[in-house]
Amino acid sequence: MPGRKELPSTLERSPKEAQETWIKAHDSAVDTYGEGQRAHRTAFAALKHSFEKVGDHWEKKEGRGPSDEQAKKGTPKQGKTAEGVDANASKQHLYDVASRLGIPGRSKMTKDELVDAIKKANRKATAKAR
Repeated sequence: MPGRKELPSTLERSPKEAQETWIKAHDSAVDTYGEGQRAHRTAFAALKHSFEKVGDHWEKKEGRGPSDEQAKKGTPKQGKTAEGVDANASKQHLYDVASRLGIPGRSKMTKDELVDAIKKANRKATAKAR
């Protein structure tokens, strides 16, 4: 099925460029691997090179590059991801995102704790937006 018909809700609320990145990567992955989870994982890995999840949508990152260890892989397998959070960003950037999301206690958090707190806030915002 074409990526445009399978567009995740978080991408429906995101910039057109993010949508097009996911759709193009998804459709290419379907041609290569067939329909299914692998095509979706590949599309999200491609998306994470240019965009990060903030709340219930995706925003353009300041610089290109994978946002977590899974996104670095050419054909990602199932595994632990940062769920769209740019885990490779600076602690200051993560703090700024946490601030925008209203995460309490962020000033005392480590970088890993900020990533986890942002992931949790993103899941909550996505569920609320549905």
